[in-house]
Amino acid sequence: MTDTRPDTRITELPIPWLRDHMHEALAIYGLAMDYDSAVVAGRYGYAIQHTDRPGFRAVGAFAATGAGGGEQLVGFGYGYEIAPGQWWHDQVRAALDRRTAKKWLPGAFEVCELHVHPDAQSRGLGRQLLHALVADLPHPVALLSTPDADTKAFRLYHADGFVDLARGYHFPGDARPFAILGAELPLHPRTPHPANS
Repeated sequence: MTDTRPDTRITELPIPWLRDHMHEALAIYGLAMDYDSAVVAGRYGYAIQHTDRPGFRAVGAFAATGAGGGEQLVGFGYGYEIAPGQWWHDQVRAALDRRTAKKWLPGAFEVCELHVHPDAQSRGLGRQLLHALVADLPHPVALLSTPDADTKAFRLYHADGFVDLARGYHFPGDARPFAILGAELPLHPRTPHPANS
């Protein structure tokens, strides 16, 4: 069978562009995380506010839609420097023991969102987006949270050097347990064991 998937490009997203297309990005977030439309709608204001945070950076994956040169957003990621007083920072600080928090939180970059449309998953786009997002950052570490289950995302993060900082953590407003992960920057993907390759 011939691979006929459209070409996809990964690029950094200017903040004005992301603000103008936030509904489009959050639709992907809702599908990827299996959230209903009310949760997605409630996320919009927070996501717009995030674009004003220090060190904000965003990346997108665009798939060609045909011969006319059109393209469609099929994945995105963004993050920023975390700081005390931010909701996620304070939640994570409460989840970690004192020594772990002291090692991982100061100056960290939060991978706040990283999502690929379900129809475009399993093509390596999540990994490409992650690496583009954290490339050449002036931060010592990157942190993120992801549903604590054997998902493609969880396996991707572990394969790319993230380690468990906390497991089974419940964020307010979500019934699922989450894992809080951290990685030193630049990322150092793990070499697969020969028996697993």
